[in-house]
Amino acid sequence: MADAQIERASTGAAGNALPLFYSKPEALSPIRHGSLGLIARADFSFARSAHAIPVVAPEMPSAMRSYPIVFIGPAKTPVIITGLRQDENLFVDADGRWSEPHYIPAYVRRYPFVLADESATSGRLTLCVDRASERVIDQLAAPFRDEGAKLALFFDGTEPTEATKQALAFCSQFQKDFNATRAMVDKIEAHGLFAPRQSKVTLEGGEVLNLTDFQIIDEQVLNKLADEAFLDLRKSGALGLIYCHLASSNSWSSLVYQASVRKQA
Repeated sequence: MADAQIERASTGAAGNALPLFYSKPEALSPIRHGSLGLIARADFSFARSAHAIPVVAPEMPSAMRSYPIVFIGPAKTPVIITGLRQDENLFVDADGRWSEPHYIPAYVRRYPFVLADESATSGRLTLCVDRASERVIDQLAAPFRDEGAKLALFFDGTEPTEATKQALAFCSQFQKDFNATRAMVDKIEAHGLFAPRQSKVTLEGGEVLNLTDFQIIDEQVLNKLADEAFLDLRKSGALGLIYCHLASSNSWSSLVYQASVRKQA
């Protein structure tokens, strides 16, 4: 499968770049992957260096309680900020555990699965798995002996297992939510509500960090919109996204707290 088919839009990636986390996605096939399975355990080590992670509108009410939501790149992709420095996720510890009780975004939970767009040839979306994931095990090459977790096979003969069907359903729903979120962002941009912004964060001990290269929704411009424009945003469903984003600004303090916890560990 050509790299260009993998869902670039979900991360704002361009050219031949793969989406965040993925390095070797392959379309699932009972012929090629009949002996493969996924270790059924929570291990988020792959996200340890992700300081910004894509988020979709339906999960923003949960995400905003733990993370600032901002917009990045030319596509103004909505992301949660999980770190104050490049390649730092303050919510994933050395053992790959996500800090409780913080919300784990859908983009993270769907890994190592992802959809590939083959509409140009087959007219459908195809479920792929990242073969580089340490949770993907080949029973023939390396017999599974991890007593602390179960192995969920991808296929039973030539038929997808229930685990694979659930992964496809999850990825399909994520793609629908992403497309809807993309339409909301486009509507917000059409009304001129985005503004570049930077944030200054003071850590425990006095260290000051300047965070740049992101955009926010300008609340003053929002409040000055004509009634017709405001109604247009409401009908598009974008108002919920806007209010979650604005409320999430209170969560910068959550990052500072996580940084202090990490420093003490």
